[in-house]
Amino acid sequence: MTNLENFIPARRKTLKDTVKKIVSELENLGNKEIAEHSQRFFRTGTGEYGEGDRFLGIRVPVLRRLAKGYGTIDLDDAFGLLMSPFHEARLLALLILIIKYSKEDDKNRRLIYRGYLANTKSINNWDLVDCSAEHIIGAHLFTKKRYPIYKLAESKSLWERRIAIISTFYFIRRNDYSDTMAIAKILLCDREDLIHKAVGWMLREVGKRDIKKEETFLDRHHMKMPRTMLRYAIEKFPEQKRQYYLRL
Repeated sequence: MTNLENFIPARRKTLKDTVKKIVSELENLGNKEIAEHSQRFFRTGTGEYGEGDRFLGIRVPVLRRLAKGYGTIDLDDAFGLLMSPFHEARLLALLILIIKYSKEDDKNRRLIYRGYLANTKSINNWDLVDCSAEHIIGAHLFTKKRYPIYKLAESKSLWERRIAIISTFYFIRRNDYSDTMAIAKILLCDREDLIHKAVGWMLREVGKRDIKKEETFLDRHHMKMPRTMLRYAIEKFPEQKRQYYLRL
């Protein structure tokens, strides 16, 4: 991905001050016990998917309230916060960017979209992807050519592949399922459990709205699907139908 500075205004002295102020507030709100639980829950050990991530120990509802208060900070300040080593700071940055995307003009929405793609290395756990991808990437591409999510689906990065499928949730909510099905097919044999869960989840969401489309996909591909992906996809099926797919 291109560097953020190519299209986000140059860093100002006040940016560092703003980010320091926000991080300082987060540090004061932190809870050691919650942080230790989060370290385990988000698999931050050696060799795990969240290896090396640092937590302050702040609940998501608190971060959502803070995001509303910080929703008017400069766009480059929000991206500066996204570069923080602290997980909650990056989550807060994404929540702020979602608010800003919903309110900004087309020019700044484009900057947010491009900045998001330039910083996928900072969007590096499933909760960060799941809270943001549909509201920024999905929302931005809904009325545009959607080839960027196909590029993400072919990425070596677990998180970029998850962004690809979760972005389509925006389309699903608007009864547009074709890209979800196409991305799901690309990721059908993915090696990562977190991708299996995400794909199964999106297929299940399609099924809530159009069960025939989901069943058509399952009838064609269920024999190749990882078991976790299949179980997530059929979770809301009647028991008899669930057992039908599980036995095949």
